Amino acid sequence: MTDPESLWRSAYAHPNPWDVTFAPLTIPDMLAASIARTPNAPITDFMGARISYARLGTLVDRFAAALQTMGIGKGDRVGLFLPNVPDYLIAYYGTLKIGAIIVNMSPLYTVDELAEQLADSGTRIIVTVDVPMLYKNAYSLLRQCVIDRMIVGSLSGWLPPVKRTLFRLFKRSDIAIVERGDTKIIPLMGMIETAPAKSTPIDIDPERDIALIQYTGGTTGTPKGAILTHQNLTANARQVNSIDPKIEPDDRIVGALPFFHVFANTCVLNRTILAGGMIAMLPRFEAGAVLKTIARVKATALPGVPTMYQALLDHSDIGKTDFSSLRFCISGGAPLPAEVKARFEAATGATVIEGYGLTESSGVLTSNPYLGRNKSGTIGQPVPGTYIKLVDREDPTKPAPAGEPGEIVFTGPQAMQGYWGKPESGSENFIDGAVRTGDVGLIDEDGYICIVDRLKDMIAVGGFKVFPSTIEKRLYANDAVKEALVIGIPDAYSGEKPKAFVTLMEGANIDGHELLSWLNPQLGKHERVVAVEIREALPKTLVGKLSRKELVAEERMKASGA
Repeated sequence: MTDPESLWRSAYAHPNPWDVTFAPLTIPDMLAASIARTPNAPITDFMGARISYARLGTLVDRFAAALQTMGIGKGDRVGLFLPNVPDYLIAYYGTLKIGAIIVNMSPLYTVDELAEQLADSGTRIIVTVDVPMLYKNAYSLLRQCVIDRMIVGSLSGWLPPVKRTLFRLFKRSDIAIVERGDTKIIPLMGMIETAPAKSTPIDIDPERDIALIQYTGGTTGTPKGAILTHQNLTANARQVNSIDPKIEPDDRIVGALPFFHVFANTCVLNRTILAGGMIAMLPRFEAGAVLKTIARVKATALPGVPTMYQALLDHSDIGKTDFSSLRFCISGGAPLPAEVKARFEAATGATVIEGYGLTESSGVLTSNPYLGRNKSGTIGQPVPGTYIKLVDREDPTKPAPAGEPGEIVFTGPQAMQGYWGKPESGSENFIDGAVRTGDVGLIDEDGYICIVDRLKDMIAVGGFKVFPSTIEKRLYANDAVKEALVIGIPDAYSGEKPKAFVTLMEGANIDGHELLSWLNPQLGKHERVVAVEIREALPKTLVGKLSRKELVAEERMKASGA
């Protein structure tokens, strides 16, 4: 029987060979090259207001210099608690310019979740914006002494003049006001305006120096900070661009995916800046706004997760939108239903390319070819420079049996260096130098990879990762709960939704609906469970551990109507 790895190597359909190499490159050097090449071209479009590459370069340098005057330097961690706004680019590239490390934080996180991540990473300063929810949570962290300082940007400051006036007029009561006199709260633009014009140059080793600590579930379902170097991120951006035969400097990409997510960090942010293109950024995904933006900027690319494409198809303006400029749409984060792919391509005329990646791969590991066979239901082939193989699900030191599914492991320039503060995780997450993905796949006769199962318990909700242990921890805080298990159940829109199963303490007088109402307000929006089901007992393994697999099988049977 044919060796499964030889199938994708012999049938490789990307325009560059799979064994290509990528020279070491830092993120500041990547940005500087694009600024020098097209200084006057727009790098961002934020609701009609644009910033040029040269202007961004100036703002980045001043932000970097301001951090240095605060005593922030190489190896220090800076948290970004931001939606998709220009402040993100300034803080991201400014922090990396001085060799400091970015820690991305989801705007969906609760204060407790943020505090845990900040403590784990050792982050003492965060950058946020004057959006009420974000500002309130950041200020809570400051008051609790979880952080020492917070830098606050102004959302309205980036809007075109007319929109800025309307925003202030109608949203005045909602906008958080920076407390005057509190030296721990620093207005971002004020900080930039008073900073030195140039930062002190820093020597950065692209292959050794950390650029990003990106939190993920790893293969165990416990949030951990994946360590990504400058080379990891710049190589992945180059890998992504190397498979797009039509990418040009006038590329215009819709930035609706959140920048804090590794998918967008590579496939929207770094990939576009490497090419010299423009990002039409939106603070959050809203189908109508995305459709208007596509038509207004004549967008050429739209990365998204399957739920985004479904939401666009469901919007009443889908048939009125001009999609003539749109070339490719990159889908990732969750499996793309064949029906959604076919309907979206028919409605827009664009090609939807399904790919696959994870935080540990800096964002992208495989993709269907742009111009070769685009095989629905598969994640395509490895991007250039990447080697993938299948190992035995029970013993990863052995190859997967011929013709059977195996765990996907990989090597390549985008492979993470390990997990922050967890050197012991190496034996669990690496095998012979390859990163274990926790996902089980097959390589078909055409050399395309299919995901058929996963080893990890993580729940994929519309492209976001939800950790059952996080929700179970909250449930155990209720005195009525004796045991708790959380699993993902099929959902037509999000792919999966969390569902909780509990047993109660003797004498407890509470029902599932009451527990649901108590639980969900404590969780991030993407973590909220669809139901809490109370049972007499929960399944256990032979050694007495609570077991999810029986519940998963039961719910899948219900979903299939069997």
